[in-house]
Amino acid sequence: MQLGFVSAILPEQSLEDVFRLAAEIGYDCVELMCWPPGKAERRYAGVTHIDVTDLAGPQVQRFQELARSYGVTISALSYYPNMLVADRAEGQRYIDHFRQVIDAAALLGVNRANSFIGRDPKKSVEDNWPRFREVWGPLLQHAEARGVQVGIENCPMLFTDDEWPGGKNLATSPAIWERMFTDFPTASFGLNYDPSHMVWQGMDYLSPLRDFSDRLVHVHAKDVRVDQHLLDRHGSMAPPNLWHTPKLPGLGQVDWGQFFSVLSSVGYSGPVCVEVEDRAYEGSLEDRTRSLRQSYRYLRQFM
Repeated sequence: MQLGFVSAILPEQSLEDVFRLAAEIGYDCVELMCWPPGKAERRYAGVTHIDVTDLAGPQVQRFQELARSYGVTISALSYYPNMLVADRAEGQRYIDHFRQVIDAAALLGVNRANSFIGRDPKKSVEDNWPRFREVWGPLLQHAEARGVQVGIENCPMLFTDDEWPGGKNLATSPAIWERMFTDFPTASFGLNYDPSHMVWQGMDYLSPLRDFSDRLVHVHAKDVRVDQHLLDRHGSMAPPNLWHTPKLPGLGQVDWGQFFSVLSSVGYSGPVCVEVEDRAYEGSLEDRTRSLRQSYRYLRQFM
């Protein structure tokens, strides 16, 4: 396995700065954000460490040489929009950009591209399914033709008012993953698995490692704390931000010893990338850098 981090937490840093920091701390890899250049549409979005809309041969060579010079690999190129948004013109912009992310992953020899499935939150899973098949069939054919694996994160995207009641990502549960992989059995389609999202949904976060071991494309290391006194006050039907808090690995409820024990037993040998969404460490660049150092020290003992 390779220990890395998600570059979204360093939006003001250049690509070389990201590589330099990763190498200084000791990380093996980084997951690079590839949003279209411009204003962020939500927290942790809008970060562009590689602009896939303007990627020429010399740039590809420079990025590859930069990674080699710091001894840090790129675990994946990533872009997390809602491609199944109700506005089809808006959704098509996201689809077109993700195709460029896939192309860039192939050009750079990264061969992994991470995203969300997307969802119209006003519709049921069943009513979203035809649009899922319509959008993702061609995208997965495109990825397969270019030798790129797509890793879908399992975050429900069910935190803000505009995401209710269904959330903005279909891929939230093993039952839905099974159905997705049945419809699209290509090996180019898998999971970017984050155990923290299972915890706050009240689900077992270890069994998917066993049940979907052949679909693990990429793994996120993020922890979560469910505050029972707040859950008792608001109830599980209330917005999760009222009763749960994303935390650094080791500061929440994921048993990382057990997690890595099962992950290694199922034969996973890919990247595990720290995803910092802990507000206690977001006051400054120094705090965010500290969060990456702390997460590295904690997780390296298990690898």
